[in-house]
Order: sequence, then C-alpha cells, then structure tokens
Amino acid sequence: ETGPTVCGDEWSDPELMEYLGARLTKTLGNNFQEYISQDTVRIILNKLEKRGYKLKAMTGLGQTCIWTLHKELDDE
Repeated sequence: ETGPTVCGDEWSDPELMEYLGARLTKTLGNNFQEYISQDTVRIILNKLEKRGYKLKAMTGLGQTCIWTLHKELDDE
C-alpha cells in the first residue's frame, strides 16, 4: 500500500482536492490533468469518509485498483 494516489480529474472540486493533499499535475504524454496525492489510498479513503463519502464499489484492472464513492447531496 503505497502512494501516489490519483484523486480526481482537472474538473474536481479544488477545495476537496486541497483537503486530500492532492496537486494538479499533467503527466508527459497525457492530454489531461489529474489530481495526485502522495498519501496512500487508505489515508485518502479515511479523509473522504470524514467528509461524508461512502464506499460503493471497488474493482481491479491490471495492477490498478479503482474505488467508487458517493456522498448524499446537501439539502438546499
């Protein structure tokens, strides 16, 4: 269980990405940017749980693991 952890794409909530300690980066050869944190997945998932996110699914693709989370919408 080691970092880095991809936390979101370039359209993700900047405040949430800052809370996760993720920085917006662009990898050479990619035509998109993504938020990456040096924290492990466990730490990122714990932080998201504190913000109200719940784990809905997890899958593996090669040596990549993908977690899907959901947060109830705030009443407005």
